[in-house]
Amino acid sequence: MLKRVVCLLVLGLCLAGTAFAGEKNPVLVIETSLGNMKIELFQKEAPISTQNFLDYATSGFYNGTVFHRVIPGFMIQGGGLTANMMPKGANKPPIKNEAGNGLKNDRGTLAMARTGAPDSATSQFFINVVNNNGLNRPSPDGFGYAVFGKVLEGMDVADKIVNTPSGVKNGFPNAPLTPVVIKSVKLLK
Repeated sequence: MLKRVVCLLVLGLCLAGTAFAGEKNPVLVIETSLGNMKIELFQKEAPISTQNFLDYATSGFYNGTVFHRVIPGFMIQGGGLTANMMPKGANKPPIKNEAGNGLKNDRGTLAMARTGAPDSATSQFFINVVNNNGLNRPSPDGFGYAVFGKVLEGMDVADKIVNTPSGVKNGFPNAPLTPVVIKSVKLLK
């Protein structure tokens, strides 16, 4: 009997240790004018990018921004411009590129948008609508694009967005002719 109690006690400690060992990844809903996408952020693999996205999301920064760049067979990009293609507001300082985290730019993943400078990502992100191996580190410029999350539900919405008629709008190519508005980005857990 004592041996059984000890085993159960040890097993209980092991299970309790497992419960505390890894926190659950943040899950959010991106509500758009074309539908919702439920996303998961990979805080262990991309802690800087995850915290950056959460900071913008929880402050309400993304509310009223648009997906301003849609390229079928590639990706949809948003999170920094309003419907009139003007910057939403002041960005936080750029973050370090985490493209070396082992995550791949596969269909349904979220990655940080950046300029030609590797450590220049701020609020803008993109969702890959196909496997984009050419964006994985070290491509295309030796640094790659940092994946930090994935779409759990709503890739049909991303597909709807990428197939929105687009053209040049206020100097921006590949812009949806009818704005695809990000109404909100809300943290679920």
